[in-house]
Amino acid sequence: MPDPSHLAPCIAIVTDEPGWHGAELKRALAARGYAGRYVSLTECHIDLGAPCSVVIPGLEAALPAGVFVRGVPGGSLEQVTLRLDMLHILKALGVMVYNDARAIERTVDKAMTSVLLKQSGVPTPETWVCESPIEAESLIARELSLGRRLVMKPLFGSQGIGVTLIDAPASVPDVAGSGGVYYLQRYVESRHDGAWRDWRVLVVANRAIAVMQRRSPHWITNRARGGRCHAVDLDRPLCELAEHAARAVGIDYAGVDLLQDGEGRLLVTEVNSVPAWYGLQGVSGFNIAERLVDHLLARIAGATPLEAVP
Repeated sequence: MPDPSHLAPCIAIVTDEPGWHGAELKRALAARGYAGRYVSLTECHIDLGAPCSVVIPGLEAALPAGVFVRGVPGGSLEQVTLRLDMLHILKALGVMVYNDARAIERTVDKAMTSVLLKQSGVPTPETWVCESPIEAESLIARELSLGRRLVMKPLFGSQGIGVTLIDAPASVPDVAGSGGVYYLQRYVESRHDGAWRDWRVLVVANRAIAVMQRRSPHWITNRARGGRCHAVDLDRPLCELAEHAARAVGIDYAGVDLLQDGEGRLLVTEVNSVPAWYGLQGVSGFNIAERLVDHLLARIAGATPLEAVP
């Protein structure tokens, strides 16, 4: 195992699409004396004859001081498992992985996220997950008969893609494109003054540092789907609930999504382990990439240990 004190002054930015976020991270790292290098997990490999077992293109001589995960590309079960293995092994070798594979596994899987939130007492919409079409149809029929609607989401998904509102038996989508799994949440009416709204809270080191409200004429409020981002204050009830959600999944940083039901109750709907922050940056008065990099470097220095998962 390599001595962490001899790791290269370089941060691997794990991504297949660097774009604006990658450029922001590289700039923030350079200002702090670290080189940022884009790395695709699809190009890494395991070689037990190599000094460190994991071979990262361009970093064969020494492991990076840290890894900032901006994306884990999809693929077959075996491919995704191998890519996550790379992150697990790097952490075992003394490299700071931010967010680490365990946190990504807990949050990319919406079923696991929902269970962890529930177990930790974080309010979240009623949720059901199953493979059986008969069980799903029975559940949907029961909820519809009670005048409730449901939202069906891909178990692995982001940016509102593949999310469907079920308000009639005929609106139940085919799950072939969702891996054969029904992830169903009770629909929460979050429309206010003619627009749907929710909140994205960025939590770093278990502290909410930035908040925005998303508003849309459509019930899916993601910025990628046309939602507008608006600056809001760091409201304590909102922030405390987002912080509670981040602690529940044990994560370095997260984008936590919340909405408010008709009775004014806040509910956590998502905890994102690889959140984008382009929209949030536009309504924040500080540089978000710099805050994230500062926390990563502090974690490398061992100054801010992450709290354990409850």
